[in-house]
Amino acid sequence: MQKLKQYKICRRLGTPIFEKCQTQKFTRTVSQKTGRPKNVSTYGLQLLEKQKTRFSYGIREGQLAKYVEESLAGSGSPVTNLFQKLELRLDNAVYRMGLAKTRRQARQEVSHGHFLVNGKKVRVASAHLKVGDTIAIRPASFPRGIFTNLDKRLKDYHLPPWLEFDINSLQGKVIGKPLNKEGILDLSAVLEFYSR
Repeated sequence: MQKLKQYKICRRLGTPIFEKCQTQKFTRTVSQKTGRPKNVSTYGLQLLEKQKTRFSYGIREGQLAKYVEESLAGSGSPVTNLFQKLELRLDNAVYRMGLAKTRRQARQEVSHGHFLVNGKKVRVASAHLKVGDTIAIRPASFPRGIFTNLDKRLKDYHLPPWLEFDINSLQGKVIGKPLNKEGILDLSAVLEFYSR
């Protein structure tokens, strides 16, 4: 049921934002859409980008609105601020380290208390990280099935440049601030949506 719901969201947004949609079948069905292309208004495009961002990071409407408000109030580029607020969430960092296959799984692992941040157990997936923070798998949680074959899974995994993870100590660290180089999401459109 969950897979069907995610597939419908991906089709509506026209982007494979969930891992379940990153298949050849999805690509074929999206490319085979027939009929006249819709003329989408500026508002419609901004709404689409907002929804893509929400579903990609698995956050609620209120959380995204709060991040936008804080990004606009902060110093520097609001787009960079928003990207860093989204990327420096604990669940996202766990996902980016390769300790979970999806952000949804990372959120569940965090809420079940499998991680320590700076030596303290944290169960809040939206906990904000800073440069220098350490993220470790709780020793009591490591024997669990979710972390089996972790060394094999991470063997060819490429961490983003702002994170590091040591498989021997089962500990990672935020070594820098994330930079929005991928450009998959148009965060400026998200900011414009909320600035109306």
